[in-house]
Amino acid sequence: MTEKQMTGQSGEMLAKQYLLDKGYTILETNWRFGHLEVDLIALKEDVLVFVEVKTRSSNSLTAPETSVNAQKQRNIIRAANSYVVRNQYAYDVRFDIITVVTTPQEPQLEHIADAYKPRW
Repeated sequence: MTEKQMTGQSGEMLAKQYLLDKGYTILETNWRFGHLEVDLIALKEDVLVFVEVKTRSSNSLTAPETSVNAQKQRNIIRAANSYVVRNQYAYDVRFDIITVVTTPQEPQLEHIADAYKPRW
C-alpha cells in the first residue's frame, strides 16, 4: 500500500468513527458501483448520507474539499442512485464531504453536511 493510500485509509477511519460518535449508522464502507466508489454510506434518522472523505497533509497547497469537483459529484450521485434503487430505499438523501487534514499534533476534521445537491 502506498503512503497516499495509507493516508486516505486513515482519514476514512477517522471520518467513520466521527460519524459513529455523532449517532450515524454506517451501512457501507468503500461501496462500489462499477468503477465508481462511495467512501461511506450512513444513515442518520431518516436521511441516507453519502460521504466523500478527502484527506490531505497540512502542507498541501489546496483545500481537500476542492477536489470534489463537478465530475466527482456526478460520479458519486450516479453511484448513490444505483444504491438507492438496488436497496429500494425511500429515505431522503444527502451528500456530505468530510475533510481530514493531518498535522503533527492531531488531525483536523471538518464535516460539510449537504455539501452539494444532486441534479437528477
